[in-house]
Amino acid sequence: MNGTMKIWVFLLLVAVASAKVFDRCELARTLKAAGMSGFKNVSLADWVCTAYAESRYNTQATNRNTDGSTDYGIFQINNRWWCSNGQFPSYNGCRISCSQLLTNDISTAIQCAKIIVSQQGISAWVGWRNTCENKDVSQYIAGCGVQMKSAE
Repeated sequence: MNGTMKIWVFLLLVAVASAKVFDRCELARTLKAAGMSGFKNVSLADWVCTAYAESRYNTQATNRNTDGSTDYGIFQINNRWWCSNGQFPSYNGCRISCSQLLTNDISTAIQCAKIIVSQQGISAWVGWRNTCENKDVSQYIAGCGVQMKSAE
């Protein structure tokens, strides 16, 4: 391996190792700025709770499911229905590559989550059903300087 290749491999390993794990309030502010607060009547606290339940706020999270599909990113978006990894048969409802869900810029994940919630509601997320549904989720945004629903 030549010197240039070694540097490239090193930089690639550093990039992979430096997955962004959002701070709870940083995520709440990011989601609010992206119009998620109250989107399709889902509170900002429910979105933050969902991201916690699904990925612990980790942009690089992946999970292999028993059916062979994989969930990707901060919202654990599934490649059977919403993104394509080029290997698993996919409906690709968000018309994106699954790798776009594994970046520190979560704007693509947010846009895809909006499509999912528009079609299926927040209950599409198992993490939301198991962790957030019928619970007081206000602690997920407490002290972050954001409101449960947007007042706009």
